[in-house]
Formats: sequence, structure tokens, C-alpha cells
Amino acid sequence: MQVLQAGIEKYILLELDAEALGGIASQAGFDLHLEETNRAWIVDLTAQERQAPLLLFDASDPGNLGWFSRCQFYVDGASGNVLQTPIAIANLKDRRGNPSPNGLRMHIAKEISTKFKLPGRVAVNEQMIYQVFYNLLHALQNVGVGLCGGPSVRALAGRGENAALRS
Repeated sequence: MQVLQAGIEKYILLELDAEALGGIASQAGFDLHLEETNRAWIVDLTAQERQAPLLLFDASDPGNLGWFSRCQFYVDGASGNVLQTPIAIANLKDRRGNPSPNGLRMHIAKEISTKFKLPGRVAVNEQMIYQVFYNLLHALQNVGVGLCGGPSVRALAGRGENAALRS
């Protein structure tokens, strides 16, 4: 981890390890394709062995109320940002252009403001990002992740018109 200064702003430059990210994804039951850019890691995740869609559901659908109360993570459907994390998600598309029910693309920011804090006012470092990454993958497989509004990211599970299962 390095600290960068741009004018009066300070940023943390995360130095994540590709093998560690791959190991975490494998442990959580995902295959991944990883690409590193100057400012982010782009991670394509697929749960090949999973029969049901990933548990990304529309939190506004009253039929999903039980899922909503159990969520640890929520996604802004307009931007794809996973709230209170440096991670954003997007749907992977199948050959017909529909959201793939067992895959997502994640964008993990490398440059984060020193003012950014994880839930509980925890400072950001590589180990914390690995924990958040694992917990998010675990939630997609087992607990559920709530999708809140917006047209950019589509729900994959649950009731409602956006569920990829119905596409």
C-alpha cells in the first residue's frame, strides 16, 4: 500500500495480488478472469457449478422483503457501486445479450481517498479489501445482495420482472 498526494488530496494506492484474488474467488466457488488496469482490477466471475442464479435481487420488490432484511451488501442499481466499498458490479451478458444468471463483472478501485472508510469506520488496506471481496462473493452464493433502484444493473434472482431466471 502506498499513499499518493495530488494537490491537497491524498489517495491510498492498493497493491492487490492477483493470486490472492484468484484464491479467494476459488474458495468462494467462482471461476475468474482478471485484468489489471492503471486504476482498477476488472474481475469477471462465474459460478459454473451453481444451478440457481446468483443471489442478486431487486430490493424494491415486496416479494423479496425476506431477502432484504438479511443482506450485508447493497448495490446502487444506477451506478453499480456496492455501497460502502471500493467495488462496483455489472451484469455479464450471455450470447443473446441477456444478463448471465451465474456471472458478474466487478471493478475494484486501486486508488481510494484516505477519507474513505469501510463500515465501522475501518480504514482501507489490502487485507480489508480481500475480506470484503470474500464476503461479497459469499453473499452472492449464500445470503443475498440487495439491488436498489436504477437501470444499469439487473437482478439475477428472486421475484420480479428483472430476474435473469425469467429472461
